[in-house]
Amino acid sequence: MSDSAENKTIVPIFTGPTGSGKSGVIARLLEVYPRLQIISADSRQIYKNLNIGTDKPSHADLARYKYHLIDIVEPGERYTAWDFIEDASRIIAETLNRKGMPVVCGGTGLYIKSLVDGMVEIPDNDFAIRSRLESEAVEKGPEYLYKKLQEIDPQEASKIHPNNLRRITRALEIYYITGRPKSQAVAETKPPERSYDFEIVCLLPSRMRLYNNINDRVDRMIKGGLLSEVETLHNSEWRAKIDEINVIGYGELFQYFDDKNTLEEALNLMKQNSRRYAKRQITWLNSMKKIRYFETADDVVEFFLDFWRYWQIKS
Repeated sequence: MSDSAENKTIVPIFTGPTGSGKSGVIARLLEVYPRLQIISADSRQIYKNLNIGTDKPSHADLARYKYHLIDIVEPGERYTAWDFIEDASRIIAETLNRKGMPVVCGGTGLYIKSLVDGMVEIPDNDFAIRSRLESEAVEKGPEYLYKKLQEIDPQEASKIHPNNLRRITRALEIYYITGRPKSQAVAETKPPERSYDFEIVCLLPSRMRLYNNINDRVDRMIKGGLLSEVETLHNSEWRAKIDEINVIGYGELFQYFDDKNTLEEALNLMKQNSRRYAKRQITWLNSMKKIRYFETADDVVEFFLDFWRYWQIKS
């Protein structure tokens, strides 16, 4: 393991698509390094009350080991990638100052890419602009907003499908708030200055193994009590908020409890949506630079054991 050009401390980021086996690797590493600081980069595990369906660590593990950025907001409460950058950077700095060993772990590509490369983020108080754009989309259609984006920022528009309303709205928001096209703002954004650098490690099994893992994962969640968890939430004040944030597993089972599909149909849809989500995650991962890919959990564990032997010598 070599130092960077500036001889900075290296902080590992461990990622991979849903179902790749990240949780199992972390469990094995914590047996060897129980004081490891795990910084979650999972945009679903941030939510309280969503436990089994987001595959959070068990209550016992959360009490025994040090996990960060899990159960930090209520469903429906806004938590942006910018919030993640600030929180993760603070925790990393505090951990390093105590000579601790942090590892960022999760599959949310936007969080990881933003932490490594920096990002453009709109302020928290500009919901009026978003509401106006959403109203225009309803009244005039997504193609109207897309044509507007083509006029304002043709470079960004060329990267977005005309039907991807979320990304179109996002790019227009940035323009109306900052006065600059998103493509220009991104080009002018520099990676944040920091006293450490990142090493990105990805667990990426073969496609067949990944899909089998995803199917097994859904079955395991059901055996672990997901139906009971979702039924409780279905009858609670959180139902509408959870629908809004669209977490795989909850929406499909809400439909089952609404008698809109059978349990078998709901589970098959969960597996299908999870596979689609994994594909999107892999697309994010492939857009990142200097990422190490490993096909098996054993290879990842061996990498980290070598890494921390290096860390201890360097420290």
